Amino acid sequence: MGVVEEAHNVKILGSGDRTIVLAHGFGTDQSVWKHLVPHLVEDNYKVVLYDNMGAGTTNPEYFDFDRYATLEGFAYDVIGIFEELAISSCVFVGHSMSAMIGAVASITRPDLFSKLVMIAASPRYLNTADYFGGFEEEDLNQLFDAMHSNFKAWCSGFAPLAVGGDMESVAVQEFSRTLFNMRPDIALSIGQTIFRSDMRELLCHVAVPCHIIQSMRDLAVPVVVAEYLHQNLGGESIVEVMSTEGHLPQLSSPDIVVPVLLKHIRYDIAV
Repeated sequence: MGVVEEAHNVKILGSGDRTIVLAHGFGTDQSVWKHLVPHLVEDNYKVVLYDNMGAGTTNPEYFDFDRYATLEGFAYDVIGIFEELAISSCVFVGHSMSAMIGAVASITRPDLFSKLVMIAASPRYLNTADYFGGFEEEDLNQLFDAMHSNFKAWCSGFAPLAVGGDMESVAVQEFSRTLFNMRPDIALSIGQTIFRSDMRELLCHVAVPCHIIQSMRDLAVPVVVAEYLHQNLGGESIVEVMSTEGHLPQLSSPDIVVPVLLKHIRYDIAV
């Protein structure tokens, strides 16, 4: 196993000719894909899982605060993993921050991606005069203050809001666990990187086909953002809004989400 593979806890399952890469979002790790993976392996795909640097499952000593102050730092990691594994022309399924990370990586190395499947993606979270991202500056300041002052309490409050459900639900408990596994200063740093990012000007350079998948209600990403991506991406794109709630539908509503994901992985956009 190579250095990059080991640092990112890379796992490869199945041995098909077609490669699917599953990339998790903020506060989770590769375990968030547990409902999808068996179906992909059964479908004879080669499935590549990894953890983003800063996830609770990675070594915090490897986290470089300067490198990961922008999403580009994470995108270079993705390219590094692909190069070490000799991956080319994969289907990249990115959740939340990883949808944008995949988009950035695809601008630099479009040859590595056959398509991007984006779940709960947003190019910008802050509202402007002519753009609705869902958050005001004051919202973000309160979010960061809460993370900084008492991380455990913030996790307990944020998890049910993000997932959409009560504290007793298995999905909320699972997200609480992976979120709380993060080192608090690293979680705050990544949170600031994500919520302060503005990738709108890069969208026109994304030429790889994009399948945009979105919950009907999502605390972090309003439905209009999916349409914004569709209108502004440089290549072919398609949007599907699911009848799900929450920012982690692959964890909270797998019965709805897994068939939708399988459809978008299997079929290309009809041009």
